[in-house]
Amino acid sequence: MSLTFGPDRRTHVFECDCCHAPVERAWNFVHADGAPYAVYFANCYHHRDRDHDAWIDVILGTWGAGSDQWDDHVTFACRVGPVAGQDTPASTLVQAGLAQPDAPVFGRKLDREAALRHPRLPEFWQVSDFVLEHDPLVRRHVYGA
Repeated sequence: MSLTFGPDRRTHVFECDCCHAPVERAWNFVHADGAPYAVYFANCYHHRDRDHDAWIDVILGTWGAGSDQWDDHVTFACRVGPVAGQDTPASTLVQAGLAQPDAPVFGRKLDREAALRHPRLPEFWQVSDFVLEHDPLVRRHVYGA
């Protein structure tokens, strides 16, 4: 499966609720073999008193022109950042949709335990790895210049 970004990538800067530092958000469709496959939201935090990390939500499900049926949508999430005892950032499954308002498009927002058991978990990791490697904001935030 060949992943690419959709043509409508967006970014937005807002203020962190906990420390008032800026948060940079990127979101876009991810296409698989040319067709819409997933949507991601990546929040890059510049915490003043905590880890410098990114939280990535990925919605998997059916997408298409005029599609407003989200019955098969499922949302996974991970935190990417420093981990004690490691020299490089690591990804950890977390509760999905924490920084997103509830909306039907998210479908079922998975917690860590449900995500670990879900059959689409490998697809989530493939999309989140693609975002980490290829979204310029996320890549720069997590890995530096």
